[in-house]
Formats: sequence, structure tokens, C-alpha cells
Amino acid sequence: MASMFLIMCVSPLFFFFFLAVSSAPTNELDGGEKVFDVRNYSARCDGQRDNTFAFTGAWNDACQWTGERSTVYIPAGIFYLRQVTFAGPCKSNITFVINGTLLAPRNPYAIKQKEWIVFKYVDNLTVTGGGLLDGQGSYSWPLNDCSKNASCRPLPMNMAFEFVRFSRIDGITSLNSKMGHFNLFSVENFNITGVTITAPGDSPNTDGIKIGRSKDMHISNVTIGTGDDCIAILDGNTNLEISNVRCGPGHGISVGSLGRYKAEKNVEGLTVRNSVFNGTTNGLRIKTWAKSVSQTLVSNFSYENIHMINVKNPIVIDQQYCPNGQCDSHGNYSSHVQIKDVKYNNIWGTSTTKAALNIQCSKSCPCQDVVLSDINLVYKGRDGLVTALCENVVGSVPGKIVPGDCGI
Repeated sequence: MASMFLIMCVSPLFFFFFLAVSSAPTNELDGGEKVFDVRNYSARCDGQRDNTFAFTGAWNDACQWTGERSTVYIPAGIFYLRQVTFAGPCKSNITFVINGTLLAPRNPYAIKQKEWIVFKYVDNLTVTGGGLLDGQGSYSWPLNDCSKNASCRPLPMNMAFEFVRFSRIDGITSLNSKMGHFNLFSVENFNITGVTITAPGDSPNTDGIKIGRSKDMHISNVTIGTGDDCIAILDGNTNLEISNVRCGPGHGISVGSLGRYKAEKNVEGLTVRNSVFNGTTNGLRIKTWAKSVSQTLVSNFSYENIHMINVKNPIVIDQQYCPNGQCDSHGNYSSHVQIKDVKYNNIWGTSTTKAALNIQCSKSCPCQDVVLSDINLVYKGRDGLVTALCENVVGSVPGKIVPGDCGI
């Protein structure tokens, strides 16, 4: 196996889409497609040499290719990258095939940008191949003091997509990011499928997928185990569909926190369905700052067919969010974020705390049109029965719910 791996790594010959490709720097296929193999740009898979120039050289040529489609090809092997940005706009549809391992620097300060690998200003991009992004985050996590320092220096995330449209990422594994794994900002019509995200449950701030100011996104068939939110949904997102997520360990699927900054935008249109949360701190969570300075709207949410397995807080709306002692008088503030039209249907499983249903809304902006239907959450502890806590919420309970003392 070792000798075969070495041949695959160093040889410029490979079999792609069932067609043999020659050792020329660029290889034109039928239909106006062309493959740009990073090995032909002096990339080396020894896990030590910086391949940034080789990768950007292949990208730039692929991006300027005027045929129907171009492909950047990264074969099996370990390719070290300090940091890299792949920028468009490009002249053709472009596929970025990762079959090998991309290895980040151990030292987080060797990366001068917010993310290690960035794609930006690209349309019709596909990132695929079944390869691995190794962030080597375990060397950086002890440097993270964000839990007690509000002005902490963020560490770089593994991969980002910024201003990318009509694109997708499929089959990639992200391992041990220094902070978050995938960061998406201002993307449109973007699909994430078949992705695996892995980091220890105690790794700080290692959000799986973080989304801001984006619309028309679909996330499906992903496995996420990490030390923070499996999926973090920030402000300005519209029409986001999430399905078949396996989340755990982690902090669940979170919307927010919202309301901290004046320029925040509404979050409208979220569907989460057919997913499993296993051993997570939270399940389905919406959180807004108690000392909010923006009057944003959270609306048109649907959570359906969700299985909770030993989740600490299965259903949470927290409008008193104020971490690290940043509220001088906890409970005396009232969030200005309006939450309305939120439906929970067919949510079942086990909670590791008695308060399996915890909806604490704002006094000045009570939650509106919250619907609870077919909820069955069980507490297995010996210190009492499962309970619900609901404050400042208006809605309905058209189906059976356990716990049943929510008081909507």
C-alpha cells in the first residue's frame, strides 16, 4: 500500500472521469474541459513543503480557462499549505477536487487571514473529492481564551466561502480546526452534502458550519462532532434548509446570538428536519442578547422529526443570553429581537436535565405564534420528572406534548 500511495502522489499520470490524462501541465478533455494537476505546478506531497504557489498557480490557470469547465486536481498525498485564497471571478465552471490531505501549519499565527483556505467571488464552484482538511488545531486550542476574554484574538478557521453563488461542497472531511471548520458569508444557492466534521467535544469554539448573510442554502447528510455549535446561524440568513444531520458532540444547531450589534439583519426562513442530536449540550437553540441594540426579526422557522439522545437542553429559546458576565444586572434587560412563527413538530427522545423544554422570551418582545406539536422528551434522572419552562410566549399546542406544563 505504501508504494502504491507514493506512486499516486508523485506521478503526474492519473485516471480521471474514466479518461487517461497525460503529463502536460494542462490536459484538455472532450467537451471543452481541462484538468490542472497541482503536481504539474511543482506541488509536493511530503507534508512539509509549502504548496501555496503551486496551488494558486493551478487555480489561476483553471480560473482563466475559457472552455466549458476546468478542474483543479489534488491527488492522494499530504500537501502542506500555510494559507491560500482562491479568488474569482472565473471564466468557466470550476471543480476543485481534493483526494489527498491538506495540512495546516501547527502555529496559528503563521496564518495571517481569518481562515486558512478561502474561496471568494466565484460562481458555479464545486469542491469535492473525499479528501481531508487537517487544521492541526490541538496545538492552538490552549491559546484560546475567548471563554473569559471578550476581546480575544480569533484563531483561523479551516475553510471559508465568501460571495460564492450557485456552488456546492461535497464529500470533504474537516478535522481539528483551530477554531471553526467551515465559514460561509454572503453565499447564494449553495449546497453542502456528505461532509464530515470532527473535533473533540472540549475543543474551544470549533463551530462546524457557520453561516452569515446568506440565502437559499441546503445542508444535508452531514456528520458533525465538535466542541461548539454543529451549525451556527448568524444574522442576515434567508431560506436555509437543513436535513439529515448527525450532530454530536457539540452545542447543537444554534441561531444567534442575535441583537448585539446595530447593523444586524433579520433571519427568516429556516427548516431543520430528519436529524439526530446525540450527547450534545443543546439541541435546537435560538439565543438573543439581553442587552440587545438592534430590533431584528426571527421568523418562519420549522423544526420537524428530530431525535434527541441524552441532550442536555433539547429545545431552547434564550432571550436573556449574556455570557462572561457582560450584563451587570442579569434579568433586568429585555431583548429587542422579535421571535415569531416558530413550529416544533415531532421532537422526541431523552434529556439529561429536567427542564427539557426551556422557552424564555423577552418581556418587551414576547415570542409570537410558537407552535408545539407531538413533543415527547423524557428525563431519566432520579431527582424528579421532566419539566418545561415557558415565559413571555404566545402560541398554541395542537398536539400532545411531554413535558406538558409549558403554559402557552
